[in-house]
Formats: sequence, C-alpha cells, structure tokens
Amino acid sequence: METNRPLLAYSVVVPAHNEAENLPQLAADLRETMQSLGRSYEIIVIDDGSTDDTASVLRELQELDCRLRYVRLDGNYGQSAAFDAGFRMARGEVVITIDADGQNPPSEIPRLLEALGDYDMVCGWRRGRQDHWTKRLASKFANTLRRRVLDDGIHDTGCSLKAIRHHALQRLKLFHGMHRFLPALVQMEGFQVTEVRVAHQPRIRGKSHYGITNRMLGPLMDLLVVYWMKQRCRRWRILSLSDAAQTAPVLPISTPLRKAG
Repeated sequence: METNRPLLAYSVVVPAHNEAENLPQLAADLRETMQSLGRSYEIIVIDDGSTDDTASVLRELQELDCRLRYVRLDGNYGQSAAFDAGFRMARGEVVITIDADGQNPPSEIPRLLEALGDYDMVCGWRRGRQDHWTKRLASKFANTLRRRVLDDGIHDTGCSLKAIRHHALQRLKLFHGMHRFLPALVQMEGFQVTEVRVAHQPRIRGKSHYGITNRMLGPLMDLLVVYWMKQRCRRWRILSLSDAAQTAPVLPISTPLRKAG
C-alpha cells in the first residue's frame, strides 16, 4: 500500500471476473447506498482477466458515473491480487470490499460502518446464506478450521463484505490466497477487528467460481503459512526515546550501519 493521505471518505473495492451480467445492477445499488451516506466516495472495480463483456460494461458504467474507476489486469490472478490492486488505488479513509456477484447487498454497508466505531476492520458474517449446501458445507469446515488454528475470532472470512480503515492496509502484502485470512493479517499488525451479521442473497446471474475443490488443499497450505507467520510475529512498542533518537533521521532498512573506529 502507498502511504498517501486519504482524499475521500470511502473507497469501495470490487474484484470482478466474468461478472458482466451483474455489474450494472451492482453499480446502481452501490451508487444509491453510497450517496445516502452523504460523504465523498469512489468505486473501484478490478477486472481480473475476464473473458466475457466485463471490460465493455465497465467502460459504459464509467461514462455514466465518473466516481466509478476500473483497472484491467492482464490475466486471471485471483481474488487476492484483485484486492491488492484495488487497495493500492484506493483513496478513501475507509476501504469497503464487496463481491461483484450481487450476493452481498450494498444496502448492508451502513451496518458495517456503524459497527466500525473504534475498530480498524469490520467483517461481514453472512446470515441465512443463499448458496448450495455443498458450498455451505465446505465454507463451514474451512471457517471452523481457520478459527481454531488462528484464533482470530471471526466466523466468516469468506464473506467479502468488509470495511477496513486505510491505515490498517498500508502494511499488508497480499500473497496468492491471502484474502481468506485478511482479519488475521490485520490483527498481526496490531489492529482491532470485529464482525457484524449481514444479509446474503442468492446468485441470480452468472456462474459461481468457487467449489469444494478450490477450497481444500491450496487454502489448507495457506492456512499453515499464516499460522507460521502468526507464531513468528513479534510486535514491540517504544517505551521512551533519548533526545538524540528523537531528532535523528530514520535509516532505511537497506542502509548499513557503520562500525565504530
């Protein structure tokens, strides 16, 4: 993440892969919700190597609303890469993430922002999930295992509806598959995370990109990596500074210290 000072109140980041059918309605719903908040905002859609009409739909949507921006990746890199690209473009004090499939109602965004309060991140927790039972079963297993291994206290990291303060994203580097563990990664940086129940809708248009096969071996290996990172993570605070230390320039990590003499 860049360290630029946020220029807007909110940035909505939307990863999209072959969601041309869903984007027009999602954009309209997002515009209605964000305008109701009465604050400055932008919508950033990341076209993650779509092979349908997503690119042309996004061009049309941008012509209708200048607050919608988009970027096209040169291949299908996955949701972690799409989120990372969106986070780097975001200019909002609070970054809101949402899927492009229309299953997360934008009308739930105010609920997230209300819960944010003194927290740095709020995760949506889908109630009454409108998915096939196999998908719900795989998600329940994955969430239970992750929660026990990482002890992050979050019930549903698979819900893309989240609100994160800009400063909590600046230190994060998202490797492939790491979007599933955003709450734990944010907690590892010393920030506070909570969750709130949100509504969930059935997918009406398009085809789901997820299933049991892509939620097993890869995510399990990623979980072990994040567990290792958490065990090795060390946070420290400065108790006091000498007068010289307060005025001395901070050396970049790559700058070697000279030996005395």
